[in-house]
Amino acid sequence: MARNRTRPPRRKPRPPLGWRVLRGLLRLAVVTVSAGFLLLTLAAAAFSVLNPPTNLYKQSERARLGGITHRWVAIEEVPPHVLRALVAAEDANFCLHHGFDMTAIRAAMADGRGRGASTISQQVAKNVYLWPARTWSRKAIEAVATVLTETFWSKRRILEVYLNVAEFDEGIFGLGAAAPHYFGVEVGALSRVQGARLAAVLPSPRTRSAANPTPFLQARARSILSGADTIAADGRDRCFAG
Repeated sequence: MARNRTRPPRRKPRPPLGWRVLRGLLRLAVVTVSAGFLLLTLAAAAFSVLNPPTNLYKQSERARLGGITHRWVAIEEVPPHVLRALVAAEDANFCLHHGFDMTAIRAAMADGRGRGASTISQQVAKNVYLWPARTWSRKAIEAVATVLTETFWSKRRILEVYLNVAEFDEGIFGLGAAAPHYFGVEVGALSRVQGARLAAVLPSPRTRSAANPTPFLQARARSILSGADTIAADGRDRCFAG
């Protein structure tokens, strides 16, 4: 009587080399994106209470110039009229949106403007977490970082970090350094006009001077003062006025 011989199971053919390489790259991409998202999430959570120590742009400027000037100031040290001037200049609807001003974005797309659609939240995300180059990959990460920042931080915290990381002159970062640099006073002593002129140098601090304003900058500062009064009157300062 013949014995039944059990045949060994057939081995599945290995996928082609190209498919194996692609699958490995996809796995690597998923791991990289997941790790990056986790790091951004942890950083956003941490910086909601801890002050960001530095950023890539400040590091590059420190290396290029041989040093920079920066002094962190708490938002409580900044007069409310200066806070309103910064918001009126850069993001009048700061208290109304959740990171992205869709009205400003649509207007920018309609007339071809670029930076006019960038909110304070987006600028903070870019300055705190990212590098200065303008690429689509950086913009995508900036969008994610903006959402995380708005999720973990209060509006008041976002504005506090913004006024401390913004560049107001070459190598001069934050209001704590800008006030004595331009006017020889501490932040708490800034007048309405001085605060408006500091806001007016943004977003081109290397071509504008708050201490020696051109007619254009003077006109912009007057417009900012008017805008600051408007957002105070209609309540668009409620999220940061304290």
